Amino acid sequence: MDFDLDAYLGRIGYTGDRTPTAATLAALQRAHIQGIPFENLDPVRGVIPALDLGALMAKLVHDTTRGGYCYEHNTLYAAALRALGYRVTLLTGRVLVGAKPGDLRPRTHMLLLAEAPGDPRRYLTDVGFGSEGALLDPMPLAEGEVGDDPRRHRLAVTPADSPLEQWVLRAFLDGEWRDQYSFTVEPFYGPDFAVINFFMAGNPRSPFGSRVYACRTLPDRLLKLDARTFTVSHADGTSVKRELADDAEVRTVLAEEFGIVAPEALKEA
Repeated sequence: MDFDLDAYLGRIGYTGDRTPTAATLAALQRAHIQGIPFENLDPVRGVIPALDLGALMAKLVHDTTRGGYCYEHNTLYAAALRALGYRVTLLTGRVLVGAKPGDLRPRTHMLLLAEAPGDPRRYLTDVGFGSEGALLDPMPLAEGEVGDDPRRHRLAVTPADSPLEQWVLRAFLDGEWRDQYSFTVEPFYGPDFAVINFFMAGNPRSPFGSRVYACRTLPDRLLKLDARTFTVSHADGTSVKRELADDAEVRTVLAEEFGIVAPEALKEA
């Protein structure tokens, strides 16, 4: 197995308890989100990201100048949780951010359910959403609200033409509750994500290949780069946007603000 738990924990700066509990799970999720940035530079330059653990360890752990997108983050995170003794189920979600009423989007997001020994609850845990609506702490799979400071989230069961319950994750943003993604608890597996990953990274219509996108979550602020728009959002709700002049400035911001060294071959932002 090409997974080194100690190296992974060192990369995310985690030095706490390794007992598989709800508290450990929460600490690990925050550490991962704050330790490894979200970025799509491989799809932008026409490269399909590899999802085998050896490749993920090389890119996200041993190379401290890169990050990845949801399949990379959550595949690596799932391996760490299993190594620590959690039971993990891989799930897929339909991203609802920006969706219009009646839109039916494909399942393209990877998320996880984690179970700790002796704990009857199942937890939604996700380190790969890469947006201001992302979940900072795990949530029990139950209807209700949690305050994952400085954010707030809700889980709800919504009507669906399916024998399985459809869950929706909502985030409180700009004074209102906004849908982030929907999912069911049907298990998915590595080969399923290999297909989804290939489509999302290689299809010319995919948003991941059309423009540079990066997100870095820090304890007091969120950094986001979308094409040439750089946004810093603070915990108090204020934000500052800056339009970058050219590809050189994009590379500078990626390096200085996100800790990401962009590969040479990048399309125009």
